[in-house]
Amino acid sequence: MPMTHHEEKARRYALLKAQLSMAKHQDRAVVLVVAGHAATYKSLLVNQLNHWLENRQTEVHALAPSEEDRLRPYWWRYWRRVPARGRVGVFVHGWYGDALFARAEHRIQAGAFEDRLNEINAFEATLAHDGVVVIKVWLDIGAEQQAKRLQAMKADPAQAWQINERHWQRHAQHAAIDRYAKPLREATHSPHAPWHRIVSESPDQQLCDITALLQDALTQPSSLPIQPDPNRVQTGAPTLSRSKNDDKKPSKSEYLEALTAAQARLAYNHRRCLERGIPVVLAFEGHDAAGKGGSIHRVTSALDARFYRVHSIAAPSDEERLQPWLWRFWRRLPQDGRVAVFDRTWYGRVLVERVEGFAEEEEWRRAYREINHFETQLLAHGAVVGKFFLAISKEEQLKRFKARANTPHKQHKLTDEDWRNRKRWGEYQRAINDMLAHTHTPGAPWHLVNTDQKRCARLAVLDHVNRLLENRLENAS
Repeated sequence: MPMTHHEEKARRYALLKAQLSMAKHQDRAVVLVVAGHAATYKSLLVNQLNHWLENRQTEVHALAPSEEDRLRPYWWRYWRRVPARGRVGVFVHGWYGDALFARAEHRIQAGAFEDRLNEINAFEATLAHDGVVVIKVWLDIGAEQQAKRLQAMKADPAQAWQINERHWQRHAQHAAIDRYAKPLREATHSPHAPWHRIVSESPDQQLCDITALLQDALTQPSSLPIQPDPNRVQTGAPTLSRSKNDDKKPSKSEYLEALTAAQARLAYNHRRCLERGIPVVLAFEGHDAAGKGGSIHRVTSALDARFYRVHSIAAPSDEERLQPWLWRFWRRLPQDGRVAVFDRTWYGRVLVERVEGFAEEEEWRRAYREINHFETQLLAHGAVVGKFFLAISKEEQLKRFKARANTPHKQHKLTDEDWRNRKRWGEYQRAINDMLAHTHTPGAPWHLVNTDQKRCARLAVLDHVNRLLENRLENAS
C-alpha cells in the first residue's frame, strides 16, 4: 500500500533529522549499497532517497571505472570515495556489482570470485572498525516478473528512456546472477555489514524499507566488536642488513663514484617501469636521525620529477581524522608507472600511535592485519613495494642530535619531540620488533639498513631499490 502524504512527510522528516544529527556529531559515517536485479527500481529509489536526504551531506556513486581508476589498485576507487564521518555514501552495485557480474559473465572463475569476496569482507571490516556503518540491500525480482516490468517500462513513454541494452543483457543473465548472488550474500553477510533482501512490487514499500534501515544506521552505530583474525601468525622478523663495508667508511671519491653508478642504474630501471606501467611504492621508517631524508633524496635525485611524489606523513589533518585511518594512504597511491615515496608511513599506527597512546591497544593490534591486507592489494595490482627501516645505534643517534644542536642550519631538524622519543627508546624498540615480526611478509618484506655509516646506508638503500625494480622487470618480461 502506498504511503499517505502524511506518512511520507513524517518519514522524510525523521530521516533528515537523524542525518543532520549525525552530521553535527560526526561520530560515524554511513555507507548504503543498493544492489540487485535489473528492473527493481534502483534508480528511482536512489533518486528519491537523495531527494529526501540533505544532499550536501550525501554522495551517490554509480561507478564505471575511469582511466584514472584503472591506473591504480582496484580498491583505490572505493577508498577515495568512502564518506567522512558525518556523511552518507550511496553506492549503486558498488564492489558487489564488480564481482557478481564478472562471475556471471565468466570473466573470473570460482577461485578469483572467492578471493574477491574475502577482500570485500576485509574492506568492510576495516570500515566498521573506523566508525563506518555499512548497510547492504539486495532488491530481488523473479525472471518472469522482470520481463513483464521491462516490457511495461519500454511501452511507457515516461519510462522508456530508462531502458537500454544493458537491462536486457542483465535480464538474459537473470539465472546466472541469481545463482551467484546467493553465495555472494552468504559469504559477505556479517554482524557489522549484514545483507537485507527486499522483495516487493511497490517502489513505495521498497523506499519505506530502505529508509527504515537507513534511519537505524544514522542513529544506532554498530557496537558489535569484530574479533581479531584468529589465523594471524607472526611471520618472523628480518635481520639487520650489514654489508662487508659497514665498518669501513668509504672515501668521498669512492662514495660519489658508487652513488653516481647506483643512481644511473635507478634512472634506467625506472624508465623501464614507466614504459611497462609498473607502479612503485617505497616506504621509509626508522629511528630519529637515522637519515630517512638523506636516503630519500638520493633515491629521488635519480628520478624524473614528473613521475614521482614524496609524501611526508605527519599527524592526520582535520579532514583525515574524519576518515578511516588507511584512507589517507590509499588516496596517495601512485598511478601505474609512477613512484610514491612515503617518509613515515601507515606503520605509524603500530609505532608512534601505539607508544604515545594515540591508538587504543585493540586498534594497533588489529592494524597488523589491516596493513598486511593493504600491501597485498598493492602487490596484486603489480606494484613494487619496498619497505625500509633505517636503524641507528643509540650512541650514534646522540652524536647526531648534538651535532644538529650545534649546527645553525641543522637546528630545525632537532625538536623537543626527538629528545622525548629518545627517553622512550625501549618502548619504541619493542614496538619496532613487533612491527617487524607481524608485517615482514614474503611479498612485502622489510629491508633493515644499518645507518651508523651514512654513506654505506645510502648506497645500501639505492642498491635494494634497484634490485626490487630489476626483479619485478625480470618477472614481467
